[in-house]
Amino acid sequence: MSILVTGGTGTTGSRIARRLADRGLPVRAASRSGAGGRARFDWYDAATHRAALAGATAVYLLAPVGDPDPEPVMRPFLELAARTGVRRAVLLGSSAIEPGAPGLGAVQTRLGELFGEWAVLRPSWFMENFTGDHPHARSARERGEIVTAAGRGRVAFVAADDIADVAAAALTDPEPHNTDHIITGPEALSHDEVAAILGAALGRPVRHRSVGAGELAAGLAEAGLPAEYAGLLAGLDTAIAAGAEDRTTTVVADLTGHAPRPFTEVVAAALAGRGRAGAP
Repeated sequence: MSILVTGGTGTTGSRIARRLADRGLPVRAASRSGAGGRARFDWYDAATHRAALAGATAVYLLAPVGDPDPEPVMRPFLELAARTGVRRAVLLGSSAIEPGAPGLGAVQTRLGELFGEWAVLRPSWFMENFTGDHPHARSARERGEIVTAAGRGRVAFVAADDIADVAAAALTDPEPHNTDHIITGPEALSHDEVAAILGAALGRPVRHRSVGAGELAAGLAEAGLPAEYAGLLAGLDTAIAAGAEDRTTTVVADLTGHAPRPFTEVVAAALAGRGRAGAP
């Protein structure tokens, strides 16, 4: 089995590629630049698709970032993959997007139509949104606040390492999963609780400021996100406020044999890795 990992420099892709390589499996990480020995791959450049797929029998799929309707962009690549020997496809979806729903949900449906072996990973929101270069993390560090339209809604935030562990299982288990997996962390937290944990870790106050969806969308667009995508994200926040993400699952433990990492642990690791002045 040769495995192509798209988004090979990203939050999940880099972790997945590393896990597969550590197990001695043939893996090819792909990125838009192709730097660092990676395969060059760009969803919007069909000339990069065939070479990236050469010899691959399984593929990890990261949809084009910021595209609210990725299915038309991804379809030609998926069809090419199915024709050229890819048997298993694993897609990074979202707990907030149901199979068959517009946008990414349509890609989820397409997998089952094209591949005999498939899985859709539907993680909750990433813990790393608060520990890296995401707008939430920067806002917490620089202004001492997190701004959402989620109100008092709770989310079982999940660690990217746990997502990568589930992905590695979905890509390599002898029996294909042929299902979607809702992947969560161990507990559902409100953004007020997240802010308190971040503040305790940083040693200075961090607050959660809840705003309307329109104000949030405008702020995300000002931060550089495409306006349509910013509106989509703001809408997902309002779903959180209504309780859509207030749940936990046993997927991480069931598929990896270990419990999902708690948010406090991920924050502490970020502080240790970046230094107190620069993290989370």
